[in-house]
Amino acid sequence: MEETAGIDHDSLVRWFDGRVGGLDGGLDFNLITGGRSNLTFTVSDGQGRCWVLRRPPMGHVLATAHDMAREHRIISALADSGVPVPAIVGLCEDDEVNGAPFYVMDFVPGLVVRDVAIAEGVPVEVRGRMGESLVEVLARLHDVDLDAVGLSDLGRHDGYIERQLKRWRTQFVDATTRDLPRVLEVHDLLAARVPAQQGVGIVHGDYRLDNCMMSPDGEVAAVLDWELCTLGDVLADVAGMVAYGDTRATGGTPPPTSLEGFPSTDAVREMYARHSTRDLAHLDFYVAFAYWRIACIVEGVYTRYSAGVMGDQGDPRLVEVFGQRVWDLADLAYETVSRLPKVL
Repeated sequence: MEETAGIDHDSLVRWFDGRVGGLDGGLDFNLITGGRSNLTFTVSDGQGRCWVLRRPPMGHVLATAHDMAREHRIISALADSGVPVPAIVGLCEDDEVNGAPFYVMDFVPGLVVRDVAIAEGVPVEVRGRMGESLVEVLARLHDVDLDAVGLSDLGRHDGYIERQLKRWRTQFVDATTRDLPRVLEVHDLLAARVPAQQGVGIVHGDYRLDNCMMSPDGEVAAVLDWELCTLGDVLADVAGMVAYGDTRATGGTPPPTSLEGFPSTDAVREMYARHSTRDLAHLDFYVAFAYWRIACIVEGVYTRYSAGVMGDQGDPRLVEVFGQRVWDLADLAYETVSRLPKVL
């Protein structure tokens, strides 16, 4: 049997055998997503059953990064919350089994709409329902009772934006190899304008169409990719949806939500306002923050590409694309935040 990087086949067969009602034969593992983020594999047996396995990336990672137990805890806690998540099969923290901690969940059938080409295959009326369902599920996530699901100690409750500003500024300064004063200027403008946080809720951290499994009728079948989830100011999630739906923020490549049927960014704001009691008067601040945060993330990608450390992914043309995108995002963030008053 051909080896799969990150997978100890025989050891995992033994682990699965005791947790899924017995196996008849081996297992097939196929990588869905990989790279610097967590590795995600589909797992199937000879009886047509299918699961998903998540483990950290290969090689050394920070002790606090890629925390499998944390992701497992969040998904397990949300099982009966009204937020659709996959059912959990189990968590393994014993490195002897597969070289690193991992967890396994049920495979949820559906469609991940990653790009325009996939979205074009979805009927227009279903696209509309997808947009509505995304917002409805996000509002439900933000209204989850932290004590009821046992997640009130998942992270700090206050100062979310202030901590994010500090974190991403540090990430940017450590990553960049060029002079980008606009990014640091926007940081200072944001820091002087942080609105008062409205309570505390679960912040997904990367909530968007392509991080959800969608059903054929347009409902969110499962929310995926909980790697950045924490507690804090939930309006950052709403702003992220708005920012990622803006073609100006995607390097000129239209996002799938730009197609007919999907709600516009203004409609996303209006839908969330209908499903939530939170005041959206300062949402433009969070949108500016979202643009700036994406700029910091993309600068790290640009630095890795320009250094030639992306292996066979290192298309030289992408260096220029990512490099320009940081400038564009920083300008977008500046234009948005400079219109806002300072917090007195």
